[in-house]
Amino acid sequence: MRIGFIGAGHIAAPMARFLASRGHEVTVSRRNAEVSSELAATHAIKVAENQQVVDATETVFLSLRPQIAAGIVEALRFRPEQRIVSVMAGISLGELGRLCAPATDIVSTIPLGFLERGGCPLAACPSAGVLAELFEPENPVVAVPDEAGLNAHFAICALVPGFLDMMDSAAGWLGQRTGDPGKAEFYTTELVSGFLAAMGRREGALSHARDALATEGTISLQMTAALRERGVHDALRDALDAIEARLGRG
Repeated sequence: MRIGFIGAGHIAAPMARFLASRGHEVTVSRRNAEVSSELAATHAIKVAENQQVVDATETVFLSLRPQIAAGIVEALRFRPEQRIVSVMAGISLGELGRLCAPATDIVSTIPLGFLERGGCPLAACPSAGVLAELFEPENPVVAVPDEAGLNAHFAICALVPGFLDMMDSAAGWLGQRTGDPGKAEFYTTELVSGFLAAMGRREGALSHARDALATEGTISLQMTAALRERGVHDALRDALDAIEARLGRG
């Protein structure tokens, strides 16, 4: 398939590499000269101007910062049969329809960079079709029936840097006690990533694993109880609500 990317940043580049490695003909825009040059050198990905990307491809990924997207996309000329994939949170499907007309086959999603290695879930609205075709089975596609549900999934994506921020604080605490920040970060990261990898993916696995650790009298229960008492979970839900509302206003 001939696939194009308008934008070549930290979200688009892993997707472009993934698709090129699976035999698709990929073209990216010159917007990020350093990244596009690296993609051309390492994965034989073509580099072109924005309109040339659209003209040369069947499926176009839009990966631009939301605050500049409209001015760039509305200047492009799309074809009715083209498929459009937006990876821009906060740009509604209605707005995308206006910007990408006469193209009407439009889907919105947002990945994280580890998609390139597989295992990255992709929430997709209004259908999973093109994303499943391009990224499964390595990356599972989760079809979401409406934009409200999609925005809620996008809010959960923002949980990842929040969780990393907490891990960084914990690793810093450990490093202060041991005098070796590098080993403290290694230990913290390996501990959490190893546990998640071994936990399994069945429904209820999160609460089951938590309860198996946080039993009466344990330091695990002391930790979970302290976080709840200090309102950490309430703060998390408030942040998710605020992000969901912000995306809904887009």
